[in-house]
Amino acid sequence: MERRNKIRVLLVDDDVRVRETLCSILKAYSNIEVVGEAGDGDEAVTSVGTLRPAVVVMDITMKKMDGITAARLIKAQYPTVLVVGCSAHTKEYNVYAMQRVHAFEVLLKKEDAADDLYPAIQMVMAKVA
Repeated sequence: MERRNKIRVLLVDDDVRVRETLCSILKAYSNIEVVGEAGDGDEAVTSVGTLRPAVVVMDITMKKMDGITAARLIKAQYPTVLVVGCSAHTKEYNVYAMQRVHAFEVLLKKEDAADDLYPAIQMVMAKVA
């Protein structure tokens, strides 16, 4: 698949091991290009401006700036960027808060979460196609 047809993805999580794992999983798909990684919400907002991803996979709970705030700022500045939330704690208020800032999906970090990531990215891309 040509580079221009790939889905550009930015991974945002404060745990570098999680980012590395998600990156290695997504690299197995020929239609995905991981364009960058960020360790907090502030870095994510800046990275979206420079890397121009189509999809941001965003951890909800981060120390410097949480994923809900970052998603809100990203969607305000870059309304076409799609956000997929990820959290070890997908309590109802987290899901609702991410939906309020126009995240398309919230995934629960669990043992088989990686299996859910690619289908979630495909689903959000299909919603805007």
